[in-house]
Amino acid sequence: MAFMPPFGPQGGQQQPPSSPPPQTIPPKPMTTTFAIDPGAISRCLFRNTYIWPRSGPGFWFYPVFVGRTSISGFRWNGFFWMFSGFDLRSIESFTCF
Repeated sequence: MAFMPPFGPQGGQQQPPSSPPPQTIPPKPMTTTFAIDPGAISRCLFRNTYIWPRSGPGFWFYPVFVGRTSISGFRWNGFFWMFSGFDLRSIESFTCF
């Protein structure tokens, strides 16, 4: 099955933010779970979100779609936003603004 890009309320493909994320990394929340609840992270849709994965360094993310087990959006690579997606079970913690 081919990957389908997310579409917004008006039916157009979502675009990355027009500016970089904040330069400051927020403090990591003290709570950790087995898997991130889709309902909890869906409040971060279309907002700058900092994600701490279960392995590897944290990163800025701009989610545009939350599914039952996955999330997709734009990940900041230090220079520009790149479209990406991953499993909610790979997220240890997150915070959004």
